[in-house]
Amino acid sequence: MALAAALGSCAPFVANHDSEVQFRTVRTPSGPLKLAVIESGQGRPILLLHGFATSSYTWHAILPELSKNHRVIAIDLRGFGASDKPLDDRYSIQDQTEAVQAFIEQENLRDLTVIGHSYGGGITLTLALNAAQEKKPRIRNIVLIDTIAYRQPIPIFFKLLQIPMVGDIGMTLVPPEIQAGQGLRLAYYDQDKISGQDVAEYANTLYSSAAKHALTKTIEQLIPENIDEIALRYKTIKLPTLIVWCQQDKVVPVVLGLRLHEEMRSSELALFTHCGHMPQEEKPEDTVAAIQAFLKRNAS
Repeated sequence: MALAAALGSCAPFVANHDSEVQFRTVRTPSGPLKLAVIESGQGRPILLLHGFATSSYTWHAILPELSKNHRVIAIDLRGFGASDKPLDDRYSIQDQTEAVQAFIEQENLRDLTVIGHSYGGGITLTLALNAAQEKKPRIRNIVLIDTIAYRQPIPIFFKLLQIPMVGDIGMTLVPPEIQAGQGLRLAYYDQDKISGQDVAEYANTLYSSAAKHALTKTIEQLIPENIDEIALRYKTIKLPTLIVWCQQDKVVPVVLGLRLHEEMRSSELALFTHCGHMPQEEKPEDTVAAIQAFLKRNAS
């Protein structure tokens, strides 16, 4: 009922943060890439990495609070939001990590906190694994929010997108608002919190053929083939880590969050009830409080 109301009310809305967006071109192994960036505040830097099929909009409820004491930078990943959407196959976690690493180095970010949600959490984990090999790592600590980390079943909605032809046809025939609404319904525990603005923001870029290409290529490579090998290395990450999870997550089950916390000995766990896959949107006050407390504990 709540989702239907959101879909019915989404027409008057358009993306409302375009005026805040800046663009930075970074050099990646596959060539120059223009990334959309939203930046606010001053202080030790925080880099925000959104999840699959979303954008920097996902941080709209917590970015203002975080930026009171930090320089907060939210980027749209390769293929998402307002960033470039190359018509190639470079949409794996490793490809995204290379682009984000190039951005970090180009912006000369140091003493950095990286906060990643879901797919962005997988990128954050890869950045942390890479930092362990650096003499002077730029990353100070990380926050993982309902992150992909292990081999797991994927929702039927994602499986359909992986089927050749079926995914392309579905992306073409199903209106973007329906696609966005279905994704949010899967991700939220309390569907009354899904607004028309939320649906419109995530549907906004799905009208372009390039965005549809990026989405299907990302879902094809969502879980790396060598994920089991990668997972064995999580225990080597020494960076202070906060793991944030929702008990009712239907996308990445909480049991995987508990496993990650157990294997990452340097981690803390903040576990929320009555929320799904997107606590930064569904429980922003709890999420930002947990992050701020973690940053305060690791300030020195």
